[in-house]
Amino acid sequence: MGELCRTESSLTSLGEEELWDMMDGHRHRIVRSVCPSRLTPYLRQAKVLGQLDEEEVLHSPQLTNTAMRVGHLLDLLRARGKNGAVAFLESLKFHNPDVYTLVTGLQPDVDFSSFSGLMETSKLTACLAGAIGSLQEELSQEKGQKEALLQRCRHLQERLGLAEARAEGLSQLEADHGRMRREVSTHFHEVLKLKDELLGLSLRYSSALQEKELAASRCRGLQEELYLVKQELQREQLSSSCEREFRERSLPTAGSPEPGGEELARLKTENQRLRSLTFSLVRPVPAGSPPQAAEKDILEQNLDEALESKQELVDRIHSLRERAMDAERQRKQYWEEKEQTLLQFQKAKVDCEIYKEKMSTLQSQVAELQRERDQAYSARDGAQVEISQNLTEKDALRRKVFGLTHELCELRQQLHGLRAAAAHRQPEQEAGPREPFPKGKQRLVRMFAICPPEDGSCPGAMEAQLWSDLSATSSRELADSFRSSSPLPPSQQSLCRRATAELWEEPWAFSSGSPEALDADLGGSVGATAGDADLDFEIVDRADLAESAESSLQSFSGGLAVSASSVPVRRRPARKVSSPVTVLAFQGRALLEQITVIGGNLTGIFIHRVTPGSAADQMALRPGTQIMMVDCEATEPMFKAVLEDTTLEQALGLLRRVSGFCCLSVKMNVEGYRKLVQDLEARVVTSGDSFYIRANLAVEGRAEGALQVRCNDVLHVTDTAFQGRGCWHARRLGPYSTAGAERGTIPTYSQAQRLLVSLLQDLAQQTAGARKPSPGSAQKLVRVVSTDKAKAGPLCLPLEGGQSDPSRVEDPPGTRFWAESCFTLVPYTLVHPHRPAGRPRPVLFVPRLVGRVLSEKLGLLPGFKKCPAETLSQEEYTALSQRGDIVQERGAAAGRRWLTRRTLEALMGKNTHALLDMGLDGVRALHGMDIFPIIIHVVINEKAARKLRKALQRLGSSEEQLLEAGRQEEGELDTAPCLYCSLAPDGWSDQDALLGLVRLAVADEQKKVVWTEQGPR
Repeated sequence: MGELCRTESSLTSLGEEELWDMMDGHRHRIVRSVCPSRLTPYLRQAKVLGQLDEEEVLHSPQLTNTAMRVGHLLDLLRARGKNGAVAFLESLKFHNPDVYTLVTGLQPDVDFSSFSGLMETSKLTACLAGAIGSLQEELSQEKGQKEALLQRCRHLQERLGLAEARAEGLSQLEADHGRMRREVSTHFHEVLKLKDELLGLSLRYSSALQEKELAASRCRGLQEELYLVKQELQREQLSSSCEREFRERSLPTAGSPEPGGEELARLKTENQRLRSLTFSLVRPVPAGSPPQAAEKDILEQNLDEALESKQELVDRIHSLRERAMDAERQRKQYWEEKEQTLLQFQKAKVDCEIYKEKMSTLQSQVAELQRERDQAYSARDGAQVEISQNLTEKDALRRKVFGLTHELCELRQQLHGLRAAAAHRQPEQEAGPREPFPKGKQRLVRMFAICPPEDGSCPGAMEAQLWSDLSATSSRELADSFRSSSPLPPSQQSLCRRATAELWEEPWAFSSGSPEALDADLGGSVGATAGDADLDFEIVDRADLAESAESSLQSFSGGLAVSASSVPVRRRPARKVSSPVTVLAFQGRALLEQITVIGGNLTGIFIHRVTPGSAADQMALRPGTQIMMVDCEATEPMFKAVLEDTTLEQALGLLRRVSGFCCLSVKMNVEGYRKLVQDLEARVVTSGDSFYIRANLAVEGRAEGALQVRCNDVLHVTDTAFQGRGCWHARRLGPYSTAGAERGTIPTYSQAQRLLVSLLQDLAQQTAGARKPSPGSAQKLVRVVSTDKAKAGPLCLPLEGGQSDPSRVEDPPGTRFWAESCFTLVPYTLVHPHRPAGRPRPVLFVPRLVGRVLSEKLGLLPGFKKCPAETLSQEEYTALSQRGDIVQERGAAAGRRWLTRRTLEALMGKNTHALLDMGLDGVRALHGMDIFPIIIHVVINEKAARKLRKALQRLGSSEEQLLEAGRQEEGELDTAPCLYCSLAPDGWSDQDALLGLVRLAVADEQKKVVWTEQGPR
């Protein structure tokens, strides 16, 4: 290029194509090095670039970087022809001289004669002055940046010094912290000691309080007895006083002929006196005496008064006689009651003495039983020590047997060598049978050391079998040597474990494990049959189950294994393992005929009845045993399921599949079983099942006792095997509480599955034959919820006749209510209740376009506010995303924005409903944050769209877009993991009426219980 362009005149004399070919050869360097904002002023002065072109190059949103802007600038200049190329090269001469030299091969100069003349000299001068000014400004800016960087460097050096000083302080603090931690540790141990002392004091204090309460109760009893005695004494004193008064009154009466004799005599004397006075008054008056009429009248009046007083006295005498007779009757009655009370008191006293004698006898018997128990414990400990000593001696004898066996093998080898030499010397003689021997020493098996073969032979097949058995079990049995088959003696830890394990055994199990019973079993096992029931089972730990399943299956299928030389092999009898969960391996053919189970997912599955004489009875399965897991992988591959959180229906289906050798993981839970039985007898519950579901279809309750179910109803299922009729028992729950009064039966999961499929087929036929109904015109019949078969959802089909394959074992608790093979459609969805803690819940509108319309006015009302989105940096987004605080992304013209948890929490903390502008796919993220939004579904039809026409125009949308969004988002409501509120289009006339309806709906939804589905579908 330098050879082509040696002078400025030759550059201007080149043609248009040559110039542009020259620049295209270096286009990559040009677009990477040139800044378009510096070149555009000169190009505009040269009239090869317009104002619109400059704005498009510098500010177009489609051109996102400088390289794209320079490329677009070159394309515009190419359209201007040769002038565009010359002007561009001249602008490079001023602003990018190195690029100019690279393209043209010339050194840039500012000689005006070398310019192309595209602009006048004055304009060129002004352009050059402007370019120089811009360069000076850039230089001043660079100087300012340099000063700022130097200042920042000094500031950072100061901060570095502070950080070093702080690091020194932190190191000192760390040393102090270590010292304080050591002090805290010592103080902590002292506090523990003080706590122990405090615990002892509290125990003593509690015992003292109990003794005080006993003394107080005894004192109260004595006070009551004293009070009763005082009352009895008062009654006796009262009766005695009454009797004494009566006797005192009856003594004067005994001396006179009748009661009141003195008064009668007095009255008679007074009567005689009055009569004499009357006779004297009635006598004729002498003629010469004066009349006494006044005295006569007075005497007559006195006579009348005396007669009246006489009559009153007679009446009083009669009343006193009646009272005396009543008092005598009461005295006799009280005397009889006193005699009866004294008799009862004597009887109670005698009974009290008898009870005291009984209590003293019982206390002496209890003390004697305690002494006998202590003696039994000491005898048991002595027996355990003796057994340990016997085992140690037995292991010493085994070691001796091992040495003798080794010597015997060496002698046999020498004998075989002699025989082989004799056969070599006498080839005509037939060689005797040779027995293969393994190289090295033979490992002693404890079971064979107890009862060695009688013939003294050591066949090779037997030795090979022993070597294979030892190689399979040696790694597992060395740690538990007291029941191993290796020649190593048991360690002290093994003996301690054996003693601890045998403390948990039943008496029959302990006796069967004694040395005498062991020798008896070994002696009688030679002639034992293959169907011996006592040796046809064993109890193993959970850790050893996988290793011993194959050998256990062989023992069950073929009975007790006997070797070719009739060497007895004894299996350990059933043992009661001290672990909480015990695994029982036995023959479980027709298991539900052997046991009867009750319970459910809430309480667990318990054995209720056991058939006497069955294999389950022989395994000591009893009522109150909880079944944790069933394992039939030995006879049926991939059949292993946990029953701890399953319903009664699934448990029956799983146990019905057991048809041979099985392993049951059980544990004793007597308290839970007793409570369940009490509730069943009191008819508080009908089973141990309890879970909540959301109905995804409408069911007509036509049968007797059936419950009519509507779509989206929340039901509380309390029995999955109700009365053995193949149906569930449930209650319909209200919207404001978890209690329901209306109850009845509903179809099982599989029955509801078939009803859902048939209902969808009927709806498809009706839709094909008739016009599609308008939204909100009829009640919802079906909620279409599908699940992937490859993923185990929270609701699956229950076992019906044992057709499903429950192969999964380790499912999360709470999801194992049904068998593990799921269909595509889900008729019931498992839900859980939530009650938000009094805070206003966010509000989400469907369709989203209606939410934008309503949020403009709702945000102006008190208690409502639009939830803003945040613009986050990459670091903030990463941190919030790791914590799970990102709700949903919201696109914007300026970039990506996000709805976060902290903005929602801030609005809810201000007692405000947050208005969300987001889709339904973010509801599950909110549920994961324990935020439960209110979903308001505004049903949209053509009439409702016309009511919102003006508001849609303000948002730049149309009625058709609203109808399309309504149809699309109404279908997405079926995937919402919670319930929602629907507003019919006929319930409001304009936007203000719709706002009022929305406010009422939000207030009503705030009071309701929130039901959320478990896990994503």
